[in-house]
Amino acid sequence: MKRQHVLNKAIAVLASAILLLSTAAVNARTRSYEKALRLEDRGQFREAAALLKGSLRDDSARLSRKEKQEIEYEIIRMRRIRIDYSLTADKLFTQLQEGIRGITRPEFQRWIKEGKFDSRTIDDTLRFVNASRSNLFFRYPAIAARRIPPVNDDARYLAFLDNCISIERAADSLKTPYVLPRKFRMRMTLSVDSGVVKPGDTVRAWLPIPHQFPYQIDFNLIGSSSNPLAVAPPDSPIRSVYMEQPASQDGGARFSIEYSYTTYGVHFNLDPRKVEPYIKSGEIYRRFTGQGPNIVFTRYIKDISGKIVGRATNPLVKARRIYKWISRDIKYSFAREYSTIRNIGGYCLVKGYGDCGQEAMLFITLCRYNGIPARWQSGWYFFPGGKDIHDWTEIYLRPYGWVPVDPYMGILAERYMTSLTHSQREIVRNFYFGGLDQYRMSANSDNNQKLTPAKRFFRSDNVDFQRGEVETERHNIYFDRFYYSLTVQESKVAGDR
Repeated sequence: MKRQHVLNKAIAVLASAILLLSTAAVNARTRSYEKALRLEDRGQFREAAALLKGSLRDDSARLSRKEKQEIEYEIIRMRRIRIDYSLTADKLFTQLQEGIRGITRPEFQRWIKEGKFDSRTIDDTLRFVNASRSNLFFRYPAIAARRIPPVNDDARYLAFLDNCISIERAADSLKTPYVLPRKFRMRMTLSVDSGVVKPGDTVRAWLPIPHQFPYQIDFNLIGSSSNPLAVAPPDSPIRSVYMEQPASQDGGARFSIEYSYTTYGVHFNLDPRKVEPYIKSGEIYRRFTGQGPNIVFTRYIKDISGKIVGRATNPLVKARRIYKWISRDIKYSFAREYSTIRNIGGYCLVKGYGDCGQEAMLFITLCRYNGIPARWQSGWYFFPGGKDIHDWTEIYLRPYGWVPVDPYMGILAERYMTSLTHSQREIVRNFYFGGLDQYRMSANSDNNQKLTPAKRFFRSDNVDFQRGEVETERHNIYFDRFYYSLTVQESKVAGDR
């Protein structure tokens, strides 16, 4: 599948170049670029990077700006993949000894042969993705039972269940999908490591803030470390606060914002008999049912879609079948950086596992292929007992409007909430198709969107926006060179909507 995407990309580059260059120049450039991509695909990163850098140097006068950017990005992408696959076999085995009871070297070697790890050979060295140990616990229950120390989330899962029931009952009682509001005060900090920036150079930072949704309102920017030069409008699909400041004498920088907002629990009482046909000439249908970055209708998507959806024609029935299939058949795993994956939804489908964003992109892709408008949602999740960046989705159903769906929560309930009864897990799973808890901050209503003002250099994450983005006058600052944190304080909200 990956090789097919590489070939498609090369063909697209060739077609674009034909419009701009002579036939000889096109053939030379295309052969060089395609060869570099083949080398990268085989793990020969040093040779691929040298070929791409040589093309930038020797063919600069014949390359368009777009072509130069494509070549530059491939060089950056390989560096990021190296960072994601930082573990050698010896380093990984040391981690396993610290976290898995009774692990032996022969057992480890057998797991490698069985394909239990995400690994790839890079420049003649077998390397493993950084989250390899954690991913064993998600994918293999027998290995999870040997975890040191054991993890017990039973109380948290019961709290999930209770909150789902409370929101659903309140929505049914009040005859509105938006209930039980909670108000939060947040402080986000982004700190660039010392020595990264030349002292005195201008550092530019974008920090995420809440987008305006029916369930997320009353945003108030309380304070910031420096004067905000731009605050994206409430309906921006990628909402941010933009600031600048000079680097400190130690070559670092620190940005922070403090804000408050209110979120509601959500529960739609969805009835397939009430679902109305789409207006296919309308903007929502045209915009959110097509292909796009990381949303590709491959042969794999088409084949699995037919097996999942069957002969269903009702959009609600089709979307629910897709959600239940993902809940049952896809496992959770920590992911590589999204900017290193060419087709996130397809990657998740072929692997059979993914993180919340990969699962969300797979759900969106399958919905769109079936004519159901679907879009990205992302930001932070901080249900009591945990806090992390998080992605989920919305689908559009007439007459209900945009309805939340969180595929990750379906998987969590179906596969990992084993301390709950089967019926309790079903309550949680069913709730998150059309329901949402209050412990979220959503900054995005679409994927692969552009920040305002635009970044001068490649984003650290060109798909999502949760951790912030930062750059200097000279270069982007990647995730391995800055630290981010979010503190959450809940305050009382009087009354309900």
